[in-house]
Amino acid sequence: MKKDKYSIGIIGATGLVGREFLEILEQRNFPVMKLYLFASENSMGEVIKFKGTDYIVETLNEDSFKKKKIDIILSSPGASASSKYSPLAAKEGAVVIDNTSYFRMDDDVPLVVPEVNPDDIRYYGKKNIISNPNCSTIQMVVPLKPIHDKYKIKRVVVSTYQSTSGAGKKAMDELFYQTTGVINAKGDIFPEKFPIQIAFNCIPQIDVFSEDGYTKEEIKMVKETHKIMHDKGIGITATTVRVPVFFCHGESVNIETEKPFDIKDIKTMLSETKGIKVVDNIFSDNPDERYPYQTHVAGLDDVFVGRIRKDFSIQNGLNIWVVADNVRKGAALNAIQIAEILIQKYL
Repeated sequence: MKKDKYSIGIIGATGLVGREFLEILEQRNFPVMKLYLFASENSMGEVIKFKGTDYIVETLNEDSFKKKKIDIILSSPGASASSKYSPLAAKEGAVVIDNTSYFRMDDDVPLVVPEVNPDDIRYYGKKNIISNPNCSTIQMVVPLKPIHDKYKIKRVVVSTYQSTSGAGKKAMDELFYQTTGVINAKGDIFPEKFPIQIAFNCIPQIDVFSEDGYTKEEIKMVKETHKIMHDKGIGITATTVRVPVFFCHGESVNIETEKPFDIKDIKTMLSETKGIKVVDNIFSDNPDERYPYQTHVAGLDDVFVGRIRKDFSIQNGLNIWVVADNVRKGAALNAIQIAEILIQKYL
């Protein structure tokens, strides 16, 4: 018999994504019967309010999931912790929706963006784990999907403008304190989370470099897109850049298609695609209507697309500008959308 409500666990409950999980579960009125919150020892005993009730954060350990009968776990503790605790939770019967990089390229773990490949959720039972893609990948594949379905994408060149929240709260704090330090001329800037000053700067490196000169973030965007789109034939190259912004990633995406297209059709098609909001009135007197801004998109669910125009340097070229809230759609919301499909169709 199908349940009316579900027992939910959150791993990493006190982090940026963990708190966003809680906010979105409440906003979308997810059918929560019981709620369990887990975090590291540093957060033990912390109290978090959900729907007017106080919940005490438990320390994550090997016995955390035993005898609790948790249905779904939303997990965002970091890859090393996830590699240990997600399988333990899955072994106890929970379906884990994992927001770390650890399981993304596992052939037995579906990698899902609900607007793109929701049917892949049905394969969750192989390991009782579903993987959430990288935030920069999620917002790119949402507009790529309808274009690929109709015009067949040959090649993608993406340059990202990624916010500091993608590196966590300490990275945001570093941007804040460095910015105030520079403005107030308070002396030396001491980078900790980033290799160099992030305030008033752009850093063309996200994650570590591989031997071929690409960063792990750039490689993730390539491999994850191939897996999500079910097409390794799409040529993809990426340059990922950290910018001095608190929330929301921007992406300049250049696309080459096999079939010719009409630019008006592209705009109409994207406007009619679930999960996309087109903001593309460049000659408007109102700046808010011209194209998406990172400051305007923070806290919103959709992937915003603008600056839609032909690339005249190639036969079937297209340029788009894509902005989304990386903590929301790029992490917590995407996972909860997966959970919603999971309870509607599979649990």
